Amino acid sequence: MIASSLLILGLFIFPMWNILLKAPQYPDGIGMDIWINKIVGTNPNDIQNINLMNHYVGMDPIPTEMAEFVVFPWVIGIMSAIGLGIGLIRKRKLFLVWFVIMSVLGGIGLYDFYSWEYKYGHNLNPRAPIKVPGQSYQPPVFGYKKILNFEAYSYPSTGAYFLFTGMFGSVVAYFVDKKEEEDDEA
Repeated sequence: MIASSLLILGLFIFPMWNILLKAPQYPDGIGMDIWINKIVGTNPNDIQNINLMNHYVGMDPIPTEMAEFVVFPWVIGIMSAIGLGIGLIRKRKLFLVWFVIMSVLGGIGLYDFYSWEYKYGHNLNPRAPIKVPGQSYQPPVFGYKKILNFEAYSYPSTGAYFLFTGMFGSVVAYFVDKKEEEDDEA
């Protein structure tokens, strides 16, 4: 459980999500890495190029400040500390409680991500130079989506795998600790 609670701190070291856009004018793709506290271009100038393209269809620029960038690091830090405490006191049932809380928080995070993408891709400036009636520009939360001449890909990145591994590890720790408890009783 201790290792699980430390693994989720990988979100502070690695990006948690990546969105990649490919088109004839960008055959190698341009993208953004979404970190727990910022959004940066996958390559130099990617954010600038995405903002330039988005301007033409009336989308807002990629944000540099969001409430989530303040809240999420605190949530992960607190949950890591709680997990560490649970691991130290070895209250096995709390391993699963921690997993459930992390799952709920993860679900809230994914819903927030979807809501942000929806607003970002649907709330278009009516004075935009390019208007395609009925077209929205919301990238997928997960997977692939064709948006005009762009292919949009959205997938978890390294930080998310640290998070998933840490969460799954708490369930493994529950069963391993149970087995050790049974072995001690025998």
